[in-house]
Amino acid sequence: MAFRPTIGLEIHAELRTKTKMFCDSKNDPDETRPNVNICPICLAHPGTLPVVNREAVRHILRIGAAVGGTLADYTEFDRKSYFYPDIPKGYQISQYERPLVSGGMLADVEITRVHLEEDTARSSHEGGKSVVDFNRAGVPLMELVTEPVIHDAETAGRFARELQLLLRTLGAGNANLEKGEMRIEANISVSKDERFGTKVEVKNLNSFRSVERAIAFEIARQSALIESGGKVVQETRGWDETKQETFAQRLKEGSADYRYFPEPDIPKFLISEIPEFSREQLVASLPELPWDRRRRYENDYGLKDADVAYITATPDRAHFFDAVARSLGDDADLVRRAANYMISDLGGIYAKQETEGWSVLSPDAFATLIRMTAKGELSSRGAKDTLAILVEHGGDPEAIARERGLIQVNDPEALAKVVDAVLTAEPAAVAEYRGGKEAALQYLLGKAMKESRGAGNPQQFRELLAEKLAQ
Repeated sequence: MAFRPTIGLEIHAELRTKTKMFCDSKNDPDETRPNVNICPICLAHPGTLPVVNREAVRHILRIGAAVGGTLADYTEFDRKSYFYPDIPKGYQISQYERPLVSGGMLADVEITRVHLEEDTARSSHEGGKSVVDFNRAGVPLMELVTEPVIHDAETAGRFARELQLLLRTLGAGNANLEKGEMRIEANISVSKDERFGTKVEVKNLNSFRSVERAIAFEIARQSALIESGGKVVQETRGWDETKQETFAQRLKEGSADYRYFPEPDIPKFLISEIPEFSREQLVASLPELPWDRRRRYENDYGLKDADVAYITATPDRAHFFDAVARSLGDDADLVRRAANYMISDLGGIYAKQETEGWSVLSPDAFATLIRMTAKGELSSRGAKDTLAILVEHGGDPEAIARERGLIQVNDPEALAKVVDAVLTAEPAAVAEYRGGKEAALQYLLGKAMKESRGAGNPQQFRELLAEKLAQ
């Protein structure tokens, strides 16, 4: 009998706020100078008292409303004790018994809880010494825990990607894994029946691909270990990206090891006493959620699943697409054409640049270009060339196309002259076509398009070529 994997995820994400969780020090993830966004509170000087960041609480409650979770009325903070150099107080202010959000569902995965805590400082080890940067100490941190209901690596990766997209859509955080703004830990066990096996936690997963590969590796490792007569040890393991394997770090702590108890310096909260935190107001504040947007694109425009997935992968892409659709009057045919050009041509340009400028390019200008292609004023080649100039310099697509001679030529007499010139210059290809080699027609069409510098109507060229070659 094959082993049955069981996976649960614990995901931390830094929240987008002006200040830190319990003090007024700046929350700036892009700060490169060490130890500048600090104060006596986030450095845990004696006698200092924490004050809860209202916006951080609102972020967590909006996340809870988006995933359909139960929003707490009574809630409190707790002390989680552990002793590392990056925890100046010797404990972390977190939530244990009374999280802000319980339950919910995302990407068909049940959620256990979503709570609020403070981030740690950042340690680095170089040249035989260790240094600590406290800029990150005290930054508001969301922790989301799933139920152990995931049974394969792909589902885990899909959930993590959907959570990142939700955080960005809500404006709750940037959730960049490469910057450590979103950190994923996977709890993995295997067994041959419905019971849970021994759980192993894997940390240091700094990309979605790493999440999937680490889970797949750990499933295989644990299965092989049990098959050979060994026992899985409950421990924390790291992920080695170079070796593509996990490695032992330490024995796994349990909740008792953290000696949780209610935080005495922060009052208890009744959420119902804060009008702006009512479920009705929170739900009303939500933007269109990713799954609703996908459904709209499919229903209103008939977009293919792959196209929907690309466009909705980031809020910037979706906002650009929506603005283009509005400019096109929500004409489904034109919108589908816009999606094709956005994904294949515009997306290709941004892929080569290794940066996406959806918020820079004018949606109205892009919509104008789409209308020109639909009217036959721009060929596919002409559209690509016009778009490249538009991305680099901006401007009006029609003016660009006219200045560069990219407006598609539909005049039969002008096209016929080009065809005659090509047939005269390519006697071998003419002979091949007349000898039954159909591919020669495509070659001649390419020559005609090149001769017209991409401005000739390809369909009319094809028809003229076929007509003249048949004579």
